[in-house]
Amino acid sequence: MSTPLGTSPDEVQFRFRDDEPVDHGTVTVDCALEQTNANAVRIEPGDDARLLLPFLDRLALVEVNFPSFGDGRGYSAARILREAGYTGELRAVGDVLIDQLSHMRRCGFDSFAPDKRLDEEDARRAFATWADVYQRAADARRTIAETRHEA
Repeated sequence: MSTPLGTSPDEVQFRFRDDEPVDHGTVTVDCALEQTNANAVRIEPGDDARLLLPFLDRLALVEVNFPSFGDGRGYSAARILREAGYTGELRAVGDVLIDQLSHMRRCGFDSFAPDKRLDEEDARRAFATWADVYQRAADARRTIAETRHEA
């Protein structure tokens, strides 16, 4: 008999970090701006991730909610935070689908808590889909042009 896995957005299915996961709840962006001790925040669509930039050194976790697979604003939020130097855990939560995993990873997400559990083998293939990339991104992979000119 298999154990029920649940569909909570707080249940992390994939994590690409070696540090301890943050084990407490997140606050909204507005609350994070007002609380000096907030170290976990959840960005909703429409929230401006740039408001968090002065507080990146205190944030251990930033969750980015994807309420619908077609809402791509979370990709921009992730990229803004990573390009500003955020090194904490960046978690995609909500309607996260297999075909988005590779792109989310490139934008800087390093953990994933989909509403509906994803097939593990499909996810492995998705994360490995694009071995070569054309442009730079938050994942700092070398581009095709860079590898072509290293000889």
